[in-house]
Amino acid sequence: MRKILIYYLLFTIALLAENFLKNLQDNGIIVTKEGKSIHVKRQKNKLCTKEYLAPEPLFGSKYAGEDVPTVCKKSFVTHVGVIQPMHLIEGVKTVGEVEVLEHIKASEKEPSKYLLIDARAKQWFNQMTIPTAVNVPFNKINYDVDLEEDDFKTHKEFQEYQKNYKEIFKLFGIKETKEGLDFSKAKTLLLFCNGSWCSQSPNAIMSLVNIGYPTKKLLWYRGGMQDWLIYNFTVSKREIKDID
Repeated sequence: MRKILIYYLLFTIALLAENFLKNLQDNGIIVTKEGKSIHVKRQKNKLCTKEYLAPEPLFGSKYAGEDVPTVCKKSFVTHVGVIQPMHLIEGVKTVGEVEVLEHIKASEKEPSKYLLIDARAKQWFNQMTIPTAVNVPFNKINYDVDLEEDDFKTHKEFQEYQKNYKEIFKLFGIKETKEGLDFSKAKTLLLFCNGSWCSQSPNAIMSLVNIGYPTKKLLWYRGGMQDWLIYNFTVSKREIKDID
C-alpha cells in the first residue's frame, strides 16, 4: 500500500510539473523593459498542429516533407562551427528553452539576483536576441589580476581595460577587495550564443570560471539562438543594453 501511495505521489508531481511547463510555453511571460512590454512565448500557427503531420511528411528527405505547410517549416545552416559538448564544466548546468523562460521570469522578480547574457559579438546581438538579454561579448571578459599598466601599449588602453571589467563586475555583482574578488553577491547568469556549434558562450563561461565565478551561479543555454528560433519563441530586435 505504501509503495502505491509513493507511486501515486510521484505521478501527481510529474503531472503537475508537466502542466506547469506546458502552461509556461503556451501562455509565456510578459516582461517590461524601459516602459515597454514584451510577450515571451512560443508562437504557434494552427496549421502546424494538424493531426495529418504523420512521420513520413514530417521527416522527409529535407526533414520536413512537401505536405507540411510552408509556415511550419524553417531552414537553417548546419555545417558551421564546432559542436559543443553537452556539459562544459563540472558544476555548470546546461539548460533548455523552458529553463530560459523560468530564468527570465526570475530576473523580472529579482533583477539583482538573475541575469540573461548574450555572449555573442555585438553585430550578432544587434540583429536579434532573446528578450531581456544583456550583451556582454565573450572577448570582453578578459580580467587578469596580474595585468598592470606596463602590460599595455598606452595608458589609454589600460584605462579602457579597467573601465570595461569594472562595468562588467558591477553588472554581474562582483566586488573587488584587498583579498581578491568577492562573489558572495554575484548574480546567477544564464549565457547563450548562436547555437550548439557556437563557441562564444562557452568561451565566456570559461573566462568567468577562470576568474573564480562560482559554477553553481552559471547556466548555459547550449541551443542558443538557433534552437530558440527553431522552436519559434519571441525574439527582440531592439537593442536593450550592451557593453561596448
